[in-house]
Amino acid sequence: MGKRVSVRRLSEHGATQEKFTDTVGVLTSWNDGVLMITRRDGRSVRIVESALVAGKVVPAAPARRRGPAATYPELARVSSRGWPPLETERLGDWELRLAGGFTRRANSVLPLGDPGLPLDAALQAVRRWYGERGRPAYVQTATGGEGTQELLCAELERRGWVREVSAEVWTGALAPVADRAEGAGVVLSRRADEAWLARYQRKGVSEVALKVLGGGPSVWFASVPGAAGEPPAAIGRCVVDGRWAGFAAVEVDPGRRRQGLATEVMAALARRALDEGASAAWLQVETDNEGARALYAALGFAPHHAYHHYRAPRDRGREGSEREG
Repeated sequence: MGKRVSVRRLSEHGATQEKFTDTVGVLTSWNDGVLMITRRDGRSVRIVESALVAGKVVPAAPARRRGPAATYPELARVSSRGWPPLETERLGDWELRLAGGFTRRANSVLPLGDPGLPLDAALQAVRRWYGERGRPAYVQTATGGEGTQELLCAELERRGWVREVSAEVWTGALAPVADRAEGAGVVLSRRADEAWLARYQRKGVSEVALKVLGGGPSVWFASVPGAAGEPPAAIGRCVVDGRWAGFAAVEVDPGRRRQGLATEVMAALARRALDEGASAAWLQVETDNEGARALYAALGFAPHHAYHHYRAPRDRGREGSEREG
């Protein structure tokens, strides 16, 4: 239990031959003749024991052939510092985070380690803490990498917690990003001014949001000026934290896309991060954002792990009594 496995099962009986299906993931339960395996993307596969043909334990995470090595806990802590909440409280090794509802990342529990309580009691404490502040309770988890949390995901799902959002964290070497473009015409600043915010996709940014955007060890904002009186043609944000540089909010005017502006922005930010001693880079990308994924892959980034936000069931009286859509 809790090991990464590769399992082959009989999926179809044919008149002349049989068909098999292979599943790779973490074995999260094996009860009443049914195995549950959580794949890299966080989705669970149900396998009837009688259909098993073969299985074996495989390495906890596939070897990376390029880019910086890192465990999930290291990246989770770095990314949390780079998108900081305004209020935090410890529950054992768990960190409860709140930022007025601005993004789930800053308004969810980061459960790295032992909460110091049995899981049911810890989840009740989480729900109580967020409830007292008028916010829904979310737990951020991860799958598919070294040190990720497939078992916790399975336990949350058994208790009725609902996965609402999934995305991926990608990593790569920083120097190749800096070498991809000159970054000419990119303006760097320590704060997000009104022009930068006019291009940012989240409209009506509050004071709370500004504090989150401006928070982190060493924050830089990049802009490519647009036409007179218009928002910037492209923007980006980077947080430097030790060896890591985290990219976010890379956005381009729809009318200026496919002109290399996103690459220019990232290259300028990467050079500044290199000057501050960083050597590795990370970013978050939605699984359905094909344009961004193609750009980041071309810059040398590759998926490291998937992360998910689980929301507590609506019925606060009983864990697992109701599921949300």
